[in-house]
Amino acid sequence: MQGKGLITIVAIVLGLICLNELLPTWYASKIERQATAVAGDNPEKYQKEIARLSKDTLNLGFTKLYYSKAKDKEMKLGLDLKGGINVLLEINQRDLVNDLTNYSTNPVLIEALNKTDEVQKNSTKAYIDNFFDQFEAINKAKGTNLKLADPELFGTTTLTEIKYNTSDEQVKSIVKRKIDASVGTAFEVIRTRIDKLGAIQPNVQRVPGTARISVEMPGMKDIDKVKKMLQTSAKLQFWEVQQSPEIYPYFQTLSTVIAAKGDSMGVAKNTNLIAMLQGGKSGSPSSVGSVKLSDTAAVNKILNSKIAQSLRPSNIKYTQFLWGYKPEATDAESLVLYAIKGNVNQKAPVDGAVETANISYDELSRVVVDMQMDSKGAKEWKILTERNVGKPVAVTLDGRVYTAPNVVNAIPNGRTQISGNFSQEEAKELVDVLGAGKLPAGAKVVQATVVGPSLGQESINAGVISFAIAFLIIIVYIIFYYGGAGVYAVIAMIINLFYIFGIMDSGDFTLTLPGIAGIVLTMAMAVDTNVIIYERTKEELFAGKGILEAYKDGFKHALNAIIDGHSTTFLTAVVLFFFGTGPIKGFALTLMIGIAMTLFTSVLLSRVMIFSRLNKGKKLSVWTAPTKNLFRNTWIDFIGKRKYAYIFSGILTLVCIGSIAIHGFKYGIDFTGGRNYVVRFDKAVNAEDIEGKLTTIFKTEDGKNSSVEAKTFGNDKQLKISTDYLIEDESLKADQTVEQKLYEGLKANLPANTTLHDFKAADKEHAGIISSEKVGPTVADDIKTHGILAVVAALAGIFIYILIRFRKWQFSLGAVAALFHDAIIILGAYSLLHKFMPFNMEINQDFVAAILTVLGYSINDTVIIFDRIREYLREKKSLTLAGLFDDSISSTLGRTFNTSFTTILVILAIFIFGGDNLRGFMFAMLIGIGFGTYSSIFIASAIAYDFLKTGKEGEVHGKTTSEKEVLASK
Repeated sequence: MQGKGLITIVAIVLGLICLNELLPTWYASKIERQATAVAGDNPEKYQKEIARLSKDTLNLGFTKLYYSKAKDKEMKLGLDLKGGINVLLEINQRDLVNDLTNYSTNPVLIEALNKTDEVQKNSTKAYIDNFFDQFEAINKAKGTNLKLADPELFGTTTLTEIKYNTSDEQVKSIVKRKIDASVGTAFEVIRTRIDKLGAIQPNVQRVPGTARISVEMPGMKDIDKVKKMLQTSAKLQFWEVQQSPEIYPYFQTLSTVIAAKGDSMGVAKNTNLIAMLQGGKSGSPSSVGSVKLSDTAAVNKILNSKIAQSLRPSNIKYTQFLWGYKPEATDAESLVLYAIKGNVNQKAPVDGAVETANISYDELSRVVVDMQMDSKGAKEWKILTERNVGKPVAVTLDGRVYTAPNVVNAIPNGRTQISGNFSQEEAKELVDVLGAGKLPAGAKVVQATVVGPSLGQESINAGVISFAIAFLIIIVYIIFYYGGAGVYAVIAMIINLFYIFGIMDSGDFTLTLPGIAGIVLTMAMAVDTNVIIYERTKEELFAGKGILEAYKDGFKHALNAIIDGHSTTFLTAVVLFFFGTGPIKGFALTLMIGIAMTLFTSVLLSRVMIFSRLNKGKKLSVWTAPTKNLFRNTWIDFIGKRKYAYIFSGILTLVCIGSIAIHGFKYGIDFTGGRNYVVRFDKAVNAEDIEGKLTTIFKTEDGKNSSVEAKTFGNDKQLKISTDYLIEDESLKADQTVEQKLYEGLKANLPANTTLHDFKAADKEHAGIISSEKVGPTVADDIKTHGILAVVAALAGIFIYILIRFRKWQFSLGAVAALFHDAIIILGAYSLLHKFMPFNMEINQDFVAAILTVLGYSINDTVIIFDRIREYLREKKSLTLAGLFDDSISSTLGRTFNTSFTTILVILAIFIFGGDNLRGFMFAMLIGIGFGTYSSIFIASAIAYDFLKTGKEGEVHGKTTSEKEVLASK
């Protein structure tokens, strides 16, 4: 055959590249298994054993393997397989705009920013684009005719590129470029901080077109430490302080008002503000109160209430009330409150970056942090200290006061010291943050996923088991059905898998649990490719051709159907990759690689191997005794029965639409925003009882219950708990508050000695949180929008592809109608059954991936039938259209059955053995593959027929193909 040598060379070279890439993974795993065998569960002993084994090398001649280098080059595993932390950070773009306008107080600007903050909650557009839209609308409505280049807006000394006559469009371009550069700076700062955290194989990426940065750290456990390290702006600020004599009269006024209007301020009317401010034992002359930790929330409500804001006298109109960084050493149960002297734009007198920071000790041997500010900060610091000799100056970091000492003398050189009752570890964290540089604006965690190491290992085990069972099922079935040809299909499939893993490793891609599902489904597609080839080869053999000629024509006639089927599935995978996020991308990536490798191994490489045998005069069976005549003489009047299918599908579709309208869906936090926790217990628990307890605990400040759901997850010792409590608050404190309340609600069901720390970082030996997920409202809106766009884009792409390939819009209409039918059935099933099934049936990202995968498989079935119809339209002009359609569908029944049957077996294996996280995904696949096969015959083909037929049908009604085959075999 032509190109045999080239295909062989490509296969060998690709194999050697994959082998070279996968060897480090094998070697690192080998060393770690040896260390575990010696150390068991002892982490210290394990590290010592790793250090000892790391000195060994393995010389393979063409390469030397060292553990440290192998570890760096090993295949990356996702959080769901290895455990760890993934966070999505969003840089505060309002801060960036304020910085570029030099904190302008122009009322149109302020109103536009406030409006943008509101709009952004339900928008997928970039913040700065929404800001420009709102500014134009407000500017026009007020008739102010402001230009963006105005000195009160972006025409500041900060942006020297902008002149008084710079057009608005030019300003927009400059501002967008500056903001993008600032996000780039934030990316570099965050990457430096992660290096200091000591994360192994971290993955830090900018999310294109947004101010978001994705950070994935496999193996990390302390989510609070990670969030704190990443969110801290490191923007050290220095402020003048207002002391008690200046503030106390205001507090007395508030005390009087609380007695009359406390309810409107969020507290009881008998609340004693003065007593709360004096409730703590600690304090300093520079503070205005020392408050017990239990009273800090009430004080915040009072001071931040609209009534309190309106009562402020002119001398404290812009004052900021900030808490100390942590409780003082003399009183661990209270926090100090400071009154920071603000201004109209709340810009700090000193706001400079730190050039160097080091841990040191003061005269009392307490841990402190010594700093050297940059030149700008040093100048401002000198002015501030000169102006405040004998007065306190507060040092703040991210809205917390670290220290507020009295200034003894002016400090001209930019050197200063922070003391804050630090432990050695806290001081190191602060030094690391300051040393990595400051973020250009604040950052907040808008999405976070934490997977415990024990759950990660369980996912690996479940994935490997499901993978092995699915692979074994395919091997047994394809050899049973196709005999010797099936053996070559299995060899091609094994090589295919080797290539997939090698390419993923060489491309530094991350393997995830959905990725494993994508690989398993790729195996099913490889089976489909071989089924198409072998079924066409069987047809040629039954037509009386010799074995060599039959295989040649089998490959030749199967090629169009294979390319069309794989192209539509690849198109779906591309849509998934570009519109999906996180797990969906992993699934789509492995599917794309798998499709490409399937075409190479099952079409090209398999052909080389088969014809190498046949050209030597050896036989190669394409059936076994039990399967030789299966579907051979089967002919069914599908077109004649289409009206029954229309009635059945119509009733089912109406039931599904009715359920969707009446019952709706159970949306996952991906689409609504919220927090998920998978909690493991040491004994069986009742989900309804737990849900009732947590509902009373998760109450908002106005006394309303937040949404809470507890559902058994996998077994009766595990629950998946979802809540939207405090989801609008994206601070670290809010996350900690939710975890604290969750712990309090579940404490009675946990072992007696379980601490909050144990609960938050559970492993296989402890009860507690084994995984958690947080999705902010803005991210949820983005995910939902992208999910809808993905489905629409997939349908549109498939419609256009079918139209181009088959040149008739009737085929496109039939294909898309069948896909719409399949999607409605799956949605209806999820609406009807989500309350009753013992596994997760939420509408979330994974569900969108399942829908799109089903669409890919369904269109694959449809294309095979359409391809045969196209072929018969050329060859069987004497048949009626109905007969031609029936012949086409009947002649492809062998392929339809084999592909659908093996795919369903594979999905069942993953559904049963693949772990709890994949069951909802696989259930949608099971329904979809079943109805996808049905709709390809009874919906897509039937609709295409009804729109193609013209005039009155003749009497000839098909069956020509079957009759010819019977005669040829006699």
